[in-house]
Amino acid sequence: MSADRQQFLAFVLAALAVIAAAFGAHLLREQISEEAQGWWQTAVRMHFWHAVGLWISGAQTRAGHRSYWAGAGFLLGTFLFSGSLYLLAVTDWRALGAVTPVGGVLLVAGWVALAAGALRR
Repeated sequence: MSADRQQFLAFVLAALAVIAAAFGAHLLREQISEEAQGWWQTAVRMHFWHAVGLWISGAQTRAGHRSYWAGAGFLLGTFLFSGSLYLLAVTDWRALGAVTPVGGVLLVAGWVALAAGALRR
């Protein structure tokens, strides 16, 4: 994935995280349980931080570091981790909880790949 594409997707992800935060704070607060609100808040927080990670990955790619796997880990990991928590919060479908750790592993792998890419130059 090119540096431009990673950074574009990072900015879109960040905007979506802000929208999700506002949606959760203003429209869902009365609709879901406190436990589900916690899941939603965790999803938003991880969503936003990994948008930042994707942006860093794009900057590293632009600087000549190989950050393809970092970007892929952040993008797919955010989709699986935060996406499963968003859905869990609004549906209470507990089976989605099995997807969340897979996304978490991909997020960690993204940070490890980013670190490895920073060492290779």
